[in-house]
Amino acid sequence: MTSQGSLSSLAAARIAVKALLDGGVRHVVISPGSRSAPMAYALAEAEAAGNVRLLVRIDERSAGFTALGLALSTGAPAAVLTTSGTAVGNLLPAVMEANHAAVPLVVLSADRPAELHGTGANQTTIQLDLFGDHVRFAVDIAAGSNPKRAVETAIYAATGALADTPPGPVQLNLAFREPLVPEPGEALPATKGHGVFHYDSGPQPLSMPPLPLN
Repeated sequence: MTSQGSLSSLAAARIAVKALLDGGVRHVVISPGSRSAPMAYALAEAEAAGNVRLLVRIDERSAGFTALGLALSTGAPAAVLTTSGTAVGNLLPAVMEANHAAVPLVVLSADRPAELHGTGANQTTIQLDLFGDHVRFAVDIAAGSNPKRAVETAIYAATGALADTPPGPVQLNLAFREPLVPEPGEALPATKGHGVFHYDSGPQPLSMPPLPLN
């Protein structure tokens, strides 16, 4: 706990991940960054337990379209995780596609806490309204708060379970305060001895036999 009644970033991330899994998310694409580290740690625990499949894409645009393809091919909601700032904006093309194709894409955008907005802090911008009418549901989740209800509502909206709302993309804008990594001595037992994250490199080089010498 960071203060009385306030969840640590990792504790909040674990609650968010459990709610995502309970809502049927089985694939998450991660585009690495520091502000999203609590979610990455919590997701790594979930993958080590066999509850979710993680893929890593360095480029956010690629990450967005990978998650879109997973949701489209499986029919289940798939999520994409990015750090704060301009990283989130790179997801717009995939979100637009998900909107028009009615695909349940869940955007997990990490954000800095409210007290750092408007101060010139690095990688801080207005993230919640970024996707406009292209998302079915968007919500700010304040740092230290319990994200369970917001995640549940987002999954309902993404899958078309809300009345008069077709399936489509949603955004969970999760603010995290430091520390963004586990505290010294805080165990992550589920990840011990497990290899986590899948760095899929895409098409492999084709090995051709040498040309015959003239």
